Amino acid sequence: MSADTWVRRSRADMARAVAADIPAGSYVNLGIGLPVTVVDHWSADQEIIVHSENGILGMRALAEGEEPDPDIVNAGKQPVQLVSGGCYFHHADSFAMMRGGHLDYSVLGAYEVSAAGDLANWSLGETKKAAAVGGAMDLAVGAKRVHALMEHTTRDGRPRLVTTCSLPLTGAGVVTRVYTDLATIDVTPHGFLVIDMIPGLTRAELQERTGAPLRFEREWS
Repeated sequence: MSADTWVRRSRADMARAVAADIPAGSYVNLGIGLPVTVVDHWSADQEIIVHSENGILGMRALAEGEEPDPDIVNAGKQPVQLVSGGCYFHHADSFAMMRGGHLDYSVLGAYEVSAAGDLANWSLGETKKAAAVGGAMDLAVGAKRVHALMEHTTRDGRPRLVTTCSLPLTGAGVVTRVYTDLATIDVTPHGFLVIDMIPGLTRAELQERTGAPLRFEREWS
């Protein structure tokens, strides 16, 4: 089947897929970049409590037409607001929440994820470029579940889902589920298990774009 017969998920579709899988009432941290856009796809009645590592609990996206407050920003310095009852606190308290197992989910971007759930998301290994891990290591090991949100391949077509990460690790064996522009994939003791994939894409085409063996949900049902 030609690649022209299927369409990759948009970034909004990827974020929407993550949002749909997180149950109401969860405490969630959303990483900088694409992961933070997940907040746009929750409604107030779901009561999902969003944490930002710069010291916010109860973060929400700005409503349409709402004036931004330059003093209220997320960890990526984007303007946000608080739900009723939301609060601010010291950076040290924020990291205590992250490290102490108080977050149900952490949604992080990734450069690579291995079949064992290893996460590489802070450095491309380029010696002439500065890289900063921020709170990613704390989120990777402190949250009860870690979801990676990423494009399936690099711009030049190399797989980001691999047998073994080649980039510096953020955390070992931490990722539980991966959302890409092609598929949703669980990390299991048997490796990558495909939960769903975009319409029109074949298993063989998905495997060609993945650097580790894939299994499919029906094979394990």
